[in-house]
Amino acid sequence: MYDLPPDFHFGLLAWKGKANQTWPNVDDLNHIPLYPGGLNLQHSIEYWLTLDLLASSTPKVARPCSAVRVQNSSQADIIFVPFFSSLSYNRHSKLHGKEKVSVNKMLQDRLVQFLMGQHEWKRYGGRDHLIVAHHPNSMIDARKKLGSAMFILADFGRYPLEIANLGKDIIAPYKHVVRTIPSGKSAQFDERPILVFFQGAIYRKDGGVIRQELYYLLRDEKNVHFTFGTVRGNGINKASHGMASSKFCLNIAGDTPSSNRLFDAIVSHCVPVIISDDIELPFEDVLDYSKFSVFVRASDAVKKGYLLNLLRSIERDKWTMMWERLKDIAPQFEYQYPSQPGDAVDMIWKAVSRKRSSVQFTLNRKKRYRRPEIH
Repeated sequence: MYDLPPDFHFGLLAWKGKANQTWPNVDDLNHIPLYPGGLNLQHSIEYWLTLDLLASSTPKVARPCSAVRVQNSSQADIIFVPFFSSLSYNRHSKLHGKEKVSVNKMLQDRLVQFLMGQHEWKRYGGRDHLIVAHHPNSMIDARKKLGSAMFILADFGRYPLEIANLGKDIIAPYKHVVRTIPSGKSAQFDERPILVFFQGAIYRKDGGVIRQELYYLLRDEKNVHFTFGTVRGNGINKASHGMASSKFCLNIAGDTPSSNRLFDAIVSHCVPVIISDDIELPFEDVLDYSKFSVFVRASDAVKKGYLLNLLRSIERDKWTMMWERLKDIAPQFEYQYPSQPGDAVDMIWKAVSRKRSSVQFTLNRKKRYRRPEIH
């Protein structure tokens, strides 16, 4: 991991260390800067991964050993770039005062200049570098120049295929914003009076137009909760209670194929109904989502009566099997510090390791006709 200046990471959280101090003290939870709450949190993946790598060289912090930071880059399998790109976009993409260039764009420009000058980048053209760009608008100025690197993304909705694809990149879950329901306190089939739940923005662009169509189809149906909602006005608590009281939770494409709603549903043990034809799902090479989710094509979902007839045909036993599986896999979508075996941080590092095999394959093939260096 590069020792980038704090401007690129914890400095964006208003953290100020001592002179020449690059990183906060991570062996004391009281000294670790907090990430902003609300919807900022859903794209905070960069924060949790950076903390975890810092902890790997801190004996006082007990954590799984999926990824360990080495000090010599020649020993590294992956070079991690600790830029809090989602936070940079969320907090610093607008111009202020007499600024002609936003802080977000300035940081991206500095990052490109830095990386292009590094021996580690030049060695393989950046193919062994890992960059987190989870917010769909983060890294928008630099992504083309850094497109050879491995990205950690929410989806591929705003990326051309040559920059981001499943061949080299990792899809990571959003950090859920509703509270996690403990497995032993999860309501069963008959204790969930709402059949179908959706609360969120209804009028969206691009693929999200389907939300509006479904709203008019479902809003007056019995046992259906389909309303507009935001994080304001106790919105998160209302969503948390609603999901925990529902059998099925709709995850409908918005401005991009993915949304945080899927992961809110998972930790609420509300069976997700995924209506997003172009969605990519985290850890799908090791997780069978059909065991705990219902997939519906968008073209079918907007047929009158189709969706509710399908969901009403799923009987208690089938639903309970999916509910039990949700309780089993929900911990794999938890971001926390220190990380724990099998949580979201651990799962991402393992996904990176699996992806590295295909990256290494490509790198090795490129060496076939390379002439040996003469010293």
